[in-house]
Amino acid sequence: MLAWPVSHSDLVNRPTPAIVTQEAVRRLPRLALLLFCAAYVLPGLIGREPWKSLDMASLGYMLSLARGEGTWTLPSLLGLPPELDGLLPYWLGAFFIRLSADIVPAFLAVRIPFMGLVVLTMAATWNAVYNLALSAKAQPVAFAFGGEASPKEYARAMADAGLLALIATLGLAQPSHEITPMVVQLALLSLAFYGVAALPHHRGRAYTALALSVLGLTLSGAPSLALLLGGSLTLLCLWDSELPHRLENALWLSGLCLLSAAISLQADLWQWRIRPPHATWNEWRTLLRLLLWFTWPAWPLALWTLWRWRHQWCNRAMHRHLLLPLWLVALTTTCALITASAERTLLLALPPLAALAAFALPTLQRSVSAFIDWFTLLFFSGCALVIWVVWVAVQTGWPAQPAANVARLLPGFSPSWGPLAFGTALLATLTWLWLVKWRVGRHRAALWKSLVLPAGGAALCWLLLMTLWLPLLDFARSYGPLVRNVNALMGAPACVQVYGMNRAQMAAFQYHGNYPVHRLEGHACEWLVIDADALPAFQRLLAANEWDLVKKVWRPSDNNENVILFKRSSAAAEPRHE
Repeated sequence: MLAWPVSHSDLVNRPTPAIVTQEAVRRLPRLALLLFCAAYVLPGLIGREPWKSLDMASLGYMLSLARGEGTWTLPSLLGLPPELDGLLPYWLGAFFIRLSADIVPAFLAVRIPFMGLVVLTMAATWNAVYNLALSAKAQPVAFAFGGEASPKEYARAMADAGLLALIATLGLAQPSHEITPMVVQLALLSLAFYGVAALPHHRGRAYTALALSVLGLTLSGAPSLALLLGGSLTLLCLWDSELPHRLENALWLSGLCLLSAAISLQADLWQWRIRPPHATWNEWRTLLRLLLWFTWPAWPLALWTLWRWRHQWCNRAMHRHLLLPLWLVALTTTCALITASAERTLLLALPPLAALAAFALPTLQRSVSAFIDWFTLLFFSGCALVIWVVWVAVQTGWPAQPAANVARLLPGFSPSWGPLAFGTALLATLTWLWLVKWRVGRHRAALWKSLVLPAGGAALCWLLLMTLWLPLLDFARSYGPLVRNVNALMGAPACVQVYGMNRAQMAAFQYHGNYPVHRLEGHACEWLVIDADALPAFQRLLAANEWDLVKKVWRPSDNNENVILFKRSSAAAEPRHE
């Protein structure tokens, strides 16, 4: 078969590298997609204990607000402000605790709004990719005799692919199932992504999404990010040749930035968290390793997108389906580099990174697509097999080596068997096997096919962890076993004082202990629990001789984290009041 040589000028002038037939944009069934998202969102938000550290600390502040301690403008836990500033996340949790106080437990009540935020993130990402794919420069090549994909069906297929890419990203799993301010910021940044993407098509909805995003980020502990986001999106709107009413849109965003700054100043929300870039190679290597696994497998597909669409950058006109997500990824990644919480901030890069990954699919060669399928099949099948083998070993003692490893790492852990968890895990595994058979057997032309196995594998492994391994992970990641061991020594105390503990530990003793907890100064409780690392400082206090040592209590899954229990001496004088 003869092929005409392609010159560099032909590549530059080609409207798009995407060649997509109508057959390739076949619809992913909506019910299947919704069930798939539910299978990813619900495990980990239902039935799980609060884990250390931010998950537990956030719950402590929400419970404190719900009980009327502190003020709604200054959340506090035993007089300490939150480690992660922000008002909106704690307001949401406290409101739902009060709203459902007589219906569901507090730990489940606070997860209801955060469950909605994860769903909002997915919906906003889907709609953002859909609107970007509708832009003229993102559409596939028109065939001479017809048969190319229609614009709306192509956009829907790309949006499905973007959502699958988001779910497949490894870094999304645990942080998105916690009740931290970062989940709120993730949903709000996704709203901003959707708002700018939808400006050419749904101006009113876009304005609403942008207003909620910028103002919400301001109240969620990220006023600087809100200003950077609003200001940079203003410039992008002015540059976007496909965008009608550019000046009006820029003025709207500028007004939001001014309002955000005014709210931040009035509520004293500004906090300086910027630090110099990493100075040592070990720090950069750790950060690079985090970038590689946290954003896998979206980042290699995003790089492929930039490479395959590189000739379109030669034109001076803006390609909004590339520049908008690329800018958001650059902004959030830069913020991760200059803040202490790189992993938390990097979470915000996942929705735009998933959008970039989706635009790689129309340009993937068959060999690349086959490599993704085989690698994903082997990786996630291997992970699922390990999860099942360890579960069987814990339940039965065979194979002996995995059972011995669990007993060594988690002394005192008692396995339990739940028929509902087992049935759910078995059903998920059978669904994975069916999905693999479907992928290799039929529907090879579907545009989103290369992301079905990555997303399905990520959802499978997360669901297996949250069913088969949930008792084991709760024992390892929760403060519950530590508090229960301390409670067994105290009996039923009227109140407990603490010293040298971090916010998560204090919140854990309040939540799991179900008794009043106070800091050491100015209270008269019979019992005192201190962090072992704070023992030297405690011994220097004048009041140290008022307490008798009872026992050092270890957290079963971590020998480096333990507390020391004291009981007030019967001969001690009345405590000082400061």
